[in-house]
Amino acid sequence: MKIGVISADFAHENRVALTPDAVKKLRKLGFEVVIQSGAGCAAYYADDLYQAAGASIVGGSSDVIAAARIITTVNDLPSTITESLASGQIVIGMLDPYRNTQLDIYAAKGVSAFAMELLPRTLSRAQNMDVLSSQANLAGYKAVLLAANEYSRPFPMFMTSAGTVKPAKVVILGVGVAGLQAIATAKRLGAVVEASDLRPAAKEQVESLGGKWLDVPMSEEEAQKAKATGGYAWTPSEQYIKDQAAVVDKALSAADIVITTAQIPGRQAPRLVHQATIAKMRAGSVLIDMAAATGGNVEGSVENETITTVNGVRIVGAGNIPSMLAAQSSDFYANNLVNFITTLIASEGTSEAILEATTDNNNSDTKVGSKLTLHLNMEDEIQGALAVTHDGQVRLTKR
Repeated sequence: MKIGVISADFAHENRVALTPDAVKKLRKLGFEVVIQSGAGCAAYYADDLYQAAGASIVGGSSDVIAAARIITTVNDLPSTITESLASGQIVIGMLDPYRNTQLDIYAAKGVSAFAMELLPRTLSRAQNMDVLSSQANLAGYKAVLLAANEYSRPFPMFMTSAGTVKPAKVVILGVGVAGLQAIATAKRLGAVVEASDLRPAAKEQVESLGGKWLDVPMSEEEAQKAKATGGYAWTPSEQYIKDQAAVVDKALSAADIVITTAQIPGRQAPRLVHQATIAKMRAGSVLIDMAAATGGNVEGSVENETITTVNGVRIVGAGNIPSMLAAQSSDFYANNLVNFITTLIASEGTSEAILEATTDNNNSDTKVGSKLTLHLNMEDEIQGALAVTHDGQVRLTKR
């Protein structure tokens, strides 16, 4: 059975779905791998590295689609490729399911499409498949480096004969995986770091990394509500929102660097920083909006553009930060995909419905004889959660 990899057909996307190391792992499982020529070049994985790992190189995306049963991708497939898919094929990638306009086409063609973003992150056995965490970790690190590059002063405190330089003040809004990595990176660079999040439990995480928690007064009722939901499903009161805005406004007004990380799958990013606050910031300060691709946390940010306001504040709309670290982010992502693909392989003695595919008879070096079996089980808590189309149906519940 063949797994295919196509070149990313999107601007500002340098990642590749599978790396040579991932090809080796899949070969050991019994798969053959077909790579579109040049698919990994932007991530510094040349065709000869894939060939050395045991993959076959083909000319175009249509050749990959024609040859492979499973198609791996970073983003959703281009519409020109989607039209070429056949019944029984499998597509695996970050498909942006809640904004994806091709799900009906996948379903009509009998394609089983798995959106990696939908992984249940509370499952311990799913942690090594978590693409959101693997990519956000790198994005949080790189966001701080982007800020350092834009900022016209150093991050750490300098004591020199010419004078003393105060450390940069960095504020992180949103303390998920990306936010925590941003805190750690900014601290390593010598900055003074403050952070805010709706989840009260994040305070301990922030302080463990050496950051200061921007505390917002909370009623006992709200504290219990936030604790019970972990913060994610918590709807704060109008008064709490006002109090938090005041605390954040004060912190941002004195900040040199602000990094915003808040994103909600399937929805526009929440607006965290407004023009009234930006107008109070000092000339030369920098805002890195990591949610620019989904509407932006910062008012006025534009994806993949840097804007300087009339008062000299630089707003960086960071659209696809993991792509800036394409070699490492591809490596992490490929490992996530390989770990998920292993859940699709039928174990010995499986009695449920099994999908079988025969490998190319012209290829004699497959590791498991002439057949490899897949078991697509929508009752499985991982497969069922990720499958957005299967058996001719769109399974995704729209938000």
